[in-house]
Amino acid sequence: MTNPKLKILVFLLPAFFLTQNVLAQTKINIQSTAVPFMLISPDARSGGMGNLSLAMSPDANDLFGNTAKLPYMEEKQGFLINYTPWLKDLGLTDVYLASAGYFKKLNNISALNSSLRFFSLGNIDFTDESGNTSLPSQRPSEFSYDFGYSVLLTDQLSMGVTLRYIHSKLVTGSFINNPINYRAGNTLSGDISLFYKQNEDLQGIHAGLLLSNLGGKISYTDNAHKYFIPANMGLGIGYLNKLDAENSLEFGVDVNRLLVPVSPGAGSVQADIDHYYSQSVVSSWFNSFTAKEGMPIGESIKASTGLEYNYINRFYLRAGYYLDNNKNLGNMQYFTIGTSFQYQQSKFNISYLVPSGGGITKNPLSNTIRFGSIFYF
Repeated sequence: MTNPKLKILVFLLPAFFLTQNVLAQTKINIQSTAVPFMLISPDARSGGMGNLSLAMSPDANDLFGNTAKLPYMEEKQGFLINYTPWLKDLGLTDVYLASAGYFKKLNNISALNSSLRFFSLGNIDFTDESGNTSLPSQRPSEFSYDFGYSVLLTDQLSMGVTLRYIHSKLVTGSFINNPINYRAGNTLSGDISLFYKQNEDLQGIHAGLLLSNLGGKISYTDNAHKYFIPANMGLGIGYLNKLDAENSLEFGVDVNRLLVPVSPGAGSVQADIDHYYSQSVVSSWFNSFTAKEGMPIGESIKASTGLEYNYINRFYLRAGYYLDNNKNLGNMQYFTIGTSFQYQQSKFNISYLVPSGGGITKNPLSNTIRFGSIFYF
């Protein structure tokens, strides 16, 4: 049986339903955002390479990230689905991330894409102050829907633009001794991406840039603060070496950074708290580069590195490493492995997050498996 209190701790607190009094009394001192599921890599290919994707060779799963690569796809159109059971090592069996997408090349220089991500937080049983479970249970969930266009700017450089609608329903209604009426939050955002390849056959150096989740704030009540969504800047570089006509090896590095300012820390005065939430979205992106409350700028950097072996575009082996050096958020790091094979016009991917740590230091993402399938037309 799942632990409802654990679910509330893991999910509802990161949703940041924090009143002004809580903010003034609690040390937050982190870059906190709503809808953190938007930072989870949904596909099994990048999941097998430590979430590496920005500058690797084009793949249908790029419609979840660097869509600028889609015009380089050899296939004209494709449909894909992915499924990830989430936080299994915390004993949660009904939490998962599912995604589906479709791309179509309009011609030799442009492509359209559309995708849906759905994050289920499972069933949560609420208790009152006495521990009674008389309150109704709820099933929080979040989803995003994307629509994008990508085009070749030159033979070596391409660009992608994506528009996104985000819906987040964590809790609804009001609770005993709490006058606040909670509701689902909605907002719009967008991505801008670039991809560079050194040679026409993709051999050699690749580079990628992704500015993602650039959009409005989100609110879950009518009379409380609006929260930032996880705006992010990612840079990637990759190198593909075609060993011979049948074998190739590719490796790369991605570096990602949240464009969200640091939240006020313990003992902050109300004026600082109000100023934090009153920042415009654009100013918050630039303010995120300001060291504050003892948290260095570099604390928000996440890095992924990995490699992929390809045999005649039919069989793949992958490995990767992920590092989040933010000590305030657990200094998350782990290894991943993955594989895939293609049969006729269908491709099947799987990745596995290798267990690490033990006891209270055990990685809550250990044993995470991602499944994915791509069907080309």
